[in-house]
Amino acid sequence: QVQLVESGGGLVQAGGSLRLSCAASGIIFGRAAMAWYRQAPGKQRELVARISSGNTTNYADSVKGRFTIFRDTVKNTVYLQMNTLKPDDTAVYYCNAEVYRSTWINYWGQGTQVTVSS
Repeated sequence: QVQLVESGGGLVQAGGSLRLSCAASGIIFGRAAMAWYRQAPGKQRELVARISSGNTTNYADSVKGRFTIFRDTVKNTVYLQMNTLKPDDTAVYYCNAEVYRSTWINYWGQGTQVTVSS
């Protein structure tokens, strides 16, 4: 059974930092592409950052230079380091795993709330 468990969300002032964690189980972590998405109230879910199985990263333009995604294959955990946070970063952040099992399958965590106050 695949599980993605997020942690690290919370309330922070603008300009502050947070680190989100997503612990994965039930998948071969090193072969999965991992990503963070977010969804703000009244908006569609959007990709924030992605790291491939080969550790290639890509970011939404709105977070480039402020957010960093990285993975620890020993702990089976992917992280999102968020610096210089802005009120527009307020959203529920979701961990995503993209796994190939005869076809590509996406798994999702339960989400963690990030609130940035001005």
